[in-house]
Amino acid sequence: MSSSSSPGRNEKVLFWASFFTLIAAGIGFSVRGFILKDWGNQFGFTQSELGTITGGGLIGFGIAIIFFSFCADQFGYGKLMLVAFLLHASSAIVTFAATPVYGMYGKEGAYWCLYIGMWLFALGNGTCEAVINPLTATLFPRNKTHWLNILHAGWPLGLILGAAIGLVFKFSLPDLRWEFKLGVFLVPVLLYGLMMFGRAFPHSEAKSSGVSMGTMVLSLLSPILLFLFVLHALVGYVELGTDSWIVNITDRVLKDETKALLAFIWTNALMFTLRFFAGPIVERINPVGLLFVSALLGTAGLFMLGQPFTNEVWLWMAAVSVYGLGKTFYWPTMLGVISERFPKGGALALGISGGLGMISAGLLGGPGIGYKQDYFAVQKLKELSLPTYERYAAPKASGFPVFSSVAPDALPPVAGLDNGKLKVFDDWSGVIDESGNRKEGKKTTLESDIETVARLEAEGKPAGKELKESLEGLKKWWDKDGQANYAADKEKLSEARLYGAKQALLYTAVVPAALAAGFLLLILYFMVTGGYKQVHLESERPHRATGGAPAEDWGR
Repeated sequence: MSSSSSPGRNEKVLFWASFFTLIAAGIGFSVRGFILKDWGNQFGFTQSELGTITGGGLIGFGIAIIFFSFCADQFGYGKLMLVAFLLHASSAIVTFAATPVYGMYGKEGAYWCLYIGMWLFALGNGTCEAVINPLTATLFPRNKTHWLNILHAGWPLGLILGAAIGLVFKFSLPDLRWEFKLGVFLVPVLLYGLMMFGRAFPHSEAKSSGVSMGTMVLSLLSPILLFLFVLHALVGYVELGTDSWIVNITDRVLKDETKALLAFIWTNALMFTLRFFAGPIVERINPVGLLFVSALLGTAGLFMLGQPFTNEVWLWMAAVSVYGLGKTFYWPTMLGVISERFPKGGALALGISGGLGMISAGLLGGPGIGYKQDYFAVQKLKELSLPTYERYAAPKASGFPVFSSVAPDALPPVAGLDNGKLKVFDDWSGVIDESGNRKEGKKTTLESDIETVARLEAEGKPAGKELKESLEGLKKWWDKDGQANYAADKEKLSEARLYGAKQALLYTAVVPAALAAGFLLLILYFMVTGGYKQVHLESERPHRATGGAPAEDWGR
């Protein structure tokens, strides 16, 4: 191999360009979360419609990683990064078109612009991920786990920047149009595009050593690698699944959206910082040992978050910090282990592993944690007040994805609390003062939505029959049942929703506990097979003096 592990200029530029792709992904996901209300108000979308628009994000992310991983070694990293750049840029164009399209075709036209734009963004992220992981492993073959952790520090940094942007706009520019807020993600997109344009990209370690696609596919049949894929799916469930709910749950516990965002920023700042120090840690305990310790901390953190004693701000922050320490090294270190132990798998093994993690988060993690919140909140509310539950129950039951159909007795479908009704309930607390009198000029979202529909009809634009009927039905319910019982229902609903949120986190602690057991099995396996060692593919070609890819294996 090389005589030095120090990266050269080209390696550094390609690496930091890869870093910016994850910043772009993090900002985009984070900012989209807080402009949903803007989309709802401007275009008249329901919560369900907004959920459908954003729902394909993680799943599309995962599908793109796996699909393009099959192409990475054949077409080259440079061509795929051009595809990623075009997908990111087109996602912005299509999304920004929602406003003018809405003027011509109404709500349905705007819906398809936002929906397609979200998928293009997710596909762009997935294409980047299919490239940057094997690219980093190729650029730094002697320190794969260390550099993959540094690379993936870009994701929490993007989430931090997105949340910070949300806070700045909330307090300084509350009336700024959503297009300007979302457009911030194009800055890192432009930066990575400029940094990668015209640069030579190395081929993967597998391709440089002459490993065929058939050999790559056969390497996937290793029992240990298949076991690692399962563990990565669990990582996606607990890390990204929990992250998709943690701000909402923190807001429920601390009763303050700004504090919830600050807690989110803190945990991601912790993760961002610590990922730069993975190298020194794995020199003392191997990557699997680091993953085992991380799983123990993740279990402890979620267990504490699920306990009543963490309902105070500083105790909650302490528990969130433990959880943050636990989740910090999961994702990149998993990729490091796969890259170090199964180099013949090339980009394909890394892509399938990361893709399964994303798909697990989208199909199981987010929905599963949502199901647990519904299940336990309903149990508690029925105990406290059956009439309150009947007033706020959703019209139909839903179950834990996949598992409820397999084991309906253990995980039965449940009619959770209706989010539309809860939104009216939550808004009402900001409309009235402590004496129960209405504040001057204050409106609920429901009232604003009804005014929006009336305005659209007056302008001759289609608002949608179903939307109008839904809003009218909600208003009728609120005027007859909701508002009349607001005072009686307030404390019961608050207690039940808090209980459901915390129990969901408590039961989610089972997942990192299972991860800890899995990593312990791997530790024992490596102990009886000679210890954890990085596997290198033999190549007769000379290596660059910088420690990166072989000199003759750099293309475009």
